Amino acid sequence: MKKKKVLTMLLAATMVFGLAACGGNKSNDAKKDGGDDAKKSDSYELALVTDIGSIDDKSFNQGAWEGVDQYATEKDIPHQYYKPVEQSDEAYKDAIALAVKGGAKTIVCPGYLFEVPVHEMQTQYPDVNFIIIDGAPHGAEDGAPIEIEKNTLSIFYAEQQAGYLAGYAAVKDGYKKLGFMGGIAVPAVKRYGYGFVQGAEDAAAELGLKDGEITLRYTYLNTFNATPEVNTLASSWYKDGTELIFAAAGGAGNSVMKAAETAGAKVVGVDVDQSAESDTVISSAMKNLKKSVYDAITSIYDGNFQGGESITLDASKEGVELPMDSSKWENFTKDDYTAVYEKLAAGSIEIPTDSTTEDASGLTTAKVALSVE
Repeated sequence: MKKKKVLTMLLAATMVFGLAACGGNKSNDAKKDGGDDAKKSDSYELALVTDIGSIDDKSFNQGAWEGVDQYATEKDIPHQYYKPVEQSDEAYKDAIALAVKGGAKTIVCPGYLFEVPVHEMQTQYPDVNFIIIDGAPHGAEDGAPIEIEKNTLSIFYAEQQAGYLAGYAAVKDGYKKLGFMGGIAVPAVKRYGYGFVQGAEDAAAELGLKDGEITLRYTYLNTFNATPEVNTLASSWYKDGTELIFAAAGGAGNSVMKAAETAGAKVVGVDVDQSAESDTVISSAMKNLKKSVYDAITSIYDGNFQGGESITLDASKEGVELPMDSSKWENFTKDDYTAVYEKLAAGSIEIPTDSTTEDASGLTTAKVALSVE
C-alpha cells in the first residue's frame, strides 16, 4: 500500500512539473494556436482579436499583430491572438470574452467591424484596455453616437496624406496615365482617393507640366473582394493605356494586381506594404499599423494611455508612409520623399477630405485631367 502511495505521489509531481514547463512556453506555435485546449492553463496579458483573417494576411491583422508581438517580445509579456469563428458582432464579442478569460488586460481590435462589439465589451470589462484601429465604438442602431469609455482608445489615420504621397511620387517618377480604384466609397477610401488626386496635381505643377498632361481615371468598385469583374475592369483600363492604378480596395486589389501582371503595368498597394503580393506593386500607401499599436501599448504600460479619446495619426506622428526601402520608383528618390513628407508633417500642404469635398467630381484640378466613372 505504501509503495502505491509513493508511486502515485511521484506521478503527480511529474505531471505538475510537465504542466509548469508547458505553461512557460511562449513559442510562435503557441501564439498561432489561438486559445486551443492545450493552452487553456496559460495566461496571455496582451491579445489581438483578428478580423476573421490570419496574422499573416499582409493587411490589418498582420500589421496590428506585429505591433503587439514587438512590444510583448521586448518586454517578455505573454501574448496571444484569437480568431473569431465568423464575421459577426456576436463572434467578435465571443472572441474578446475568450481573450479576457485567457488573462488579457489589453486587447487590440483591428478594423471598423469591431465598432459595435467594442462598444458593448468596453463596458462589460471596465478593467480591460481596448485599442480599436480604424474605428470608434458605437451602438448597433443606425446613427448611434460614438461612445468611447476611459478604457478604450480609438485610432484613425490621415489616409489623404498617404494617398497624397502615392500620387505625388507616381507623377514625380514619370507616370502620366494614372488610375484610382477604391473599394467602397466609405470615408477612409474617399480620403485615399482625394489625396492621390491632389498629390498628382501638385507634382505635375512642380514639374511644370501642361494642363491636362496627367490623366487620372477614378472609380469605386463597390466591393472589397477579389472578383473576375474587378480584374476585367482593371484589364480594360490598362488596355486603354493606364500605366499605374492605385488600388485602395482591400482584397479587390489582388484582382487589379493580376490584371497588371498580364498587362505589364503597375499598382500602388494600400494600408500595408503589399510589395510581396505581386511584382507589379511599385509602392504602397501605408498606415503605420505596427508603430501605432506598439506606441498605444507602450502608453498603457507607461501610464499615459489616452483612454476615452479618438485620435488621428498623420505624418506629424509618423502615422502614414510609403515604404521607400521596398518601393520600386526609378526617379522618385528618398530625398524627394523626405522633402515632401516634411511638408506634410509641418501641415503646409492642404488636401481635400471627405468632410471638405462631397465626392471626387468636386475636386479642383488643372494639371490633372480627372475622369470620374
